[in-house]
Amino acid sequence: MRPAPASRIAAARSTGTAHRIPSPLADPDPGSGLDPVPGLDPGPGPSQDPDPDHQPTARRFAGVATMIGSGLSNQTGAAIGSHAFPVLGPIGVVAVRQYVAAIVLLAVGRPRPRSFTWWQWRPVVALAVVFGTMNLSLYTAIDRIGLGLAVTLEFLGPLCIALAASRRRADACCALVAAAAVVTLMRPRPSADYLGMGLGLLAAVCWASYILLNRTVGRRVPGAQGSAAAAGLSALMFLPVGIAVAVHQPPTASAVAYAVTAGVLSSAVPYLADLFTLRRVPAQAFGLFMSVNPVLAALVGWVGLGQNLGWTEWMSIGAIVAANTLSILTRRG
Repeated sequence: MRPAPASRIAAARSTGTAHRIPSPLADPDPGSGLDPVPGLDPGPGPSQDPDPDHQPTARRFAGVATMIGSGLSNQTGAAIGSHAFPVLGPIGVVAVRQYVAAIVLLAVGRPRPRSFTWWQWRPVVALAVVFGTMNLSLYTAIDRIGLGLAVTLEFLGPLCIALAASRRRADACCALVAAAAVVTLMRPRPSADYLGMGLGLLAAVCWASYILLNRTVGRRVPGAQGSAAAAGLSALMFLPVGIAVAVHQPPTASAVAYAVTAGVLSSAVPYLADLFTLRRVPAQAFGLFMSVNPVLAALVGWVGLGQNLGWTEWMSIGAIVAANTLSILTRRG
């Protein structure tokens, strides 16, 4: 839940989705074919090495271990944040998470907003709005339909970006599989929460928009300044929200601790982990792992929150993950 910025992982990082702070070095779904953000150097690594097989095994193992830890941190953070919902509500938890994301990105990006032109500010402002909307819709969906289903629906954003630009038959088949899985998840039944599902789909639209906007911001603003400025602006937008929540229902120390922990685990940790990972594993491997996040979310929701899914939901999640995996594995180059 991968917040926050890529040209996104998302989610990503995210993400995405979460969800988490997207890395400024790559798309939330590297299988989408989008380029890394211009102006940033991801450093030497397998994604830049013409022959990744020559990379030391230890470096690859460290990269894979970091990806696993990052994914678990992202989903665990969302699960922990949900414990603050009864006191702060999803909007209060998201407000705290936006503050944490802003602190991390502003420290790393060090933007100089006074030097920005209006041509640069326009996509930055749009990115800030999308960033906040993405996390708010996702966390509200988590509150209504559970972590696993919410993250699965959100993951459709980067998956659609990956498939939309392709004219391959394999990708067309993957799109049909994913669409069938979504129809199955949203089938009419007495217990269906269509508002929650709609919010999950809104998070997916926001994540897709996040990917495209980060691409524009990366071209217009040097380095990570644009992403950092967007995170800071989004935090400012949520400042009145945080004050209103605190005045209406004074938060408990435990609720604030849950929300801050969610911000750290779902924003700061995945962001730093992505910086480490993208220097050690090929972009294709990174994209494949990102597709496993819906499964991780479902497992964390089941183990940590007691959110049980039926076999139909598990099959639908598996179909969406398989569609993305097949799309990446069948790509050339």
